[in-house]
Amino acid sequence: MSGDPGDEGMLSWDESVFRNERVFEIDHVPETFKHRESQLQSLQYVLRPAVRGSRPLNAIVRGPPGTGKTTGVRRMFDKLKEETTGVRTVRVNCQMNATRYSVFSRLFEGMFEYEPPASGISFKKLFGQVTEKLVEEDEVLVVALDDVNYLFYESEASDTLYSLLRAHEEHAGARIGVVVISSDPNLNVMDELDTRVQSVFRPEEIYFPPYDRGEIADILRERIERGFRDGVVSTEVLDLVAERTAESGDLRVGIDLLRRSGLNAEMRASRTVEREDVEAAYEKSKYVHLSRSLEGLSTSERTLVEVIAEMDGEQAGTVYERFHERSELGYTRYSEIVNKLADLGIITTEYADVEGRGRSRELTLSYDADAVLDRL
Repeated sequence: MSGDPGDEGMLSWDESVFRNERVFEIDHVPETFKHRESQLQSLQYVLRPAVRGSRPLNAIVRGPPGTGKTTGVRRMFDKLKEETTGVRTVRVNCQMNATRYSVFSRLFEGMFEYEPPASGISFKKLFGQVTEKLVEEDEVLVVALDDVNYLFYESEASDTLYSLLRAHEEHAGARIGVVVISSDPNLNVMDELDTRVQSVFRPEEIYFPPYDRGEIADILRERIERGFRDGVVSTEVLDLVAERTAESGDLRVGIDLLRRSGLNAEMRASRTVEREDVEAAYEKSKYVHLSRSLEGLSTSERTLVEVIAEMDGEQAGTVYERFHERSELGYTRYSEIVNKLADLGIITTEYADVEGRGRSRELTLSYDADAVLDRL
């Protein structure tokens, strides 16, 4: 780096290109939520009965990753909290809580504002305390099961929804509505549920389509105005970020890309973000979805990803042998994990003819092996 950090056009040590870096964090809920008006109206329609003290309608919110599903639900939950009494909302991250028991533990925490005992309490007792509190407080509970696809991967979705939707039969007066949020385009929620759940779920479906390039640029422009100081990001640089974001199909890539580009500019002690900052940042930002998927994996699941990264393109049976050496898990659990990793888009599985052994699956990473291993 040439020049002195105090020179004109260069940042001094205590300066920043950011006005408010928090607006580029993935969990930030923006003050305005553009290009999702019809989806918010549909959510309002679903939740409106709760305001009148009735059980709300159930809903499936679906669409590709990074299309505003979680943000939309969080905004409506915040609005309910601000404008009504007698309605309690709880959003459960199913990537981190992929069993019925852990879902109800988060509901307990939402109702009582402290965590249930780590052990020694049965599901029946946990369930009873949640519903009794609900009736006692005369509240309507709206539950959002975010990334519900993870409950399906663990075969926990039907039992979880059944308990929520039949709660009024166990405790008269319990009023619970469920919003499930899915980012898995291959998952048909209704088809995968037990018939006993299908008959009582009957959800409204709310679809969040991918943003087009113009919408992406509009949303990112607002983040830039709120997050960066004036003049830091030019129209040309915004267009480049919007282009890269549109290629990925995930708005979160663009938000992360802006933040990393700003940090790169600061490393150069520059007052402006340039194309070189964006191109360098994209090498990491394009893996936002991968990083998020890997975060929620268990130790054994991460072990299998590591083995596949080392043996990319090998037959499933060969991969199992090395996986078994490291994990001591059996073939049934191995097969379940393979299916989960395929559902998450971390790997692809294709059948191929193997001489003397018939047809066998080849396991291949969907991402560069080094990128996967770095993030593990």
